[in-house]
Amino acid sequence: MLSQWIDLTLAERVPDTEGRLPFGHYRQWEPGVLELLPSQPQPQARACVISVGVHGNETAPIELLGELLSRLEAGQLRLGAPVLLILGNLPAIRAGERFIDTNLNRLFQRGQDRQGDEPDRARALMAAVDAFYARHAGAPRLHYDLHTAIRDSRFPRFAVEPHAEAHTAAEQWRWLAAAGLQAVLHQHQHSWTFSHYSKHYHGAQAFTLELGKVAPFGGNDLVALRPMRGLLEALIEGREPPGQAPAAMAFFRVEHELMRRSRDFRLHFADETANFTEFAPGSLLASDGEAGDFRVGDTPLAVVFPNANVEVGARAALLVKPGPVPEGSD
Repeated sequence: MLSQWIDLTLAERVPDTEGRLPFGHYRQWEPGVLELLPSQPQPQARACVISVGVHGNETAPIELLGELLSRLEAGQLRLGAPVLLILGNLPAIRAGERFIDTNLNRLFQRGQDRQGDEPDRARALMAAVDAFYARHAGAPRLHYDLHTAIRDSRFPRFAVEPHAEAHTAAEQWRWLAAAGLQAVLHQHQHSWTFSHYSKHYHGAQAFTLELGKVAPFGGNDLVALRPMRGLLEALIEGREPPGQAPAAMAFFRVEHELMRRSRDFRLHFADETANFTEFAPGSLLASDGEAGDFRVGDTPLAVVFPNANVEVGARAALLVKPGPVPEGSD
């Protein structure tokens, strides 16, 4: 069943809620939430949350997860760590849309009381993560939330490090470099994404990982994601992942957020502008009927995640500048 779990879930067919697999067993807690439990956890095992499909049109991570499940069921991977696998926005995945009513990846905040299917799903997923970490309280906590971006990028595969008090371990930079990540973006404030939830509330090592550009099912280059698959396989088996010098990655930090404050809003650059495109001082980047114009100041800024068609009150782009390689990561 494990190799068919994704297909059965998306077809709204009820898969077996419990079962055996080589070196462990699995249990489905609710649709799209599957826990893998090893018969014998390894000494280096971490309590790992791996989430995909928080945006429904981001298919490469879902296909990557399918590969991992097939290899587990075939006995090609030896389960050695507790792992919680999450398919995020099931209706959006079925529809091939980023979301149905609102962006699920802005709703992971305790106490949020919004109404609707996506707020309800966020509350269910937060509860699932809470319960998983409580069941494995003695293990180090980790959460990789896998995405693909809606546009091209100077760095097709990059990590977003959520803002939180929890320190990011130096080993994470080595693992991500070896997994083929090309850049890291340090968030400057709370953002209430899924990875931020695990880092902020649970002190987990957590990242949003952008693994290329959005494509339909069957249109993804999974060969380019083999290094990332290697990282996930090591974590699933409870062993030390391969590492590489973090200096192989470019590091950035957020300098400013462009927010859409009114319906009268526009970005002054092309819709197809790639992530990490740099703009010179004085460049006009945005106009807003309430906030006015925004121009680049004295130093160049690069744009990440630009999207003028967000809801009023939502972020329309991040503006970033290069930052140092974290101390202790070499």
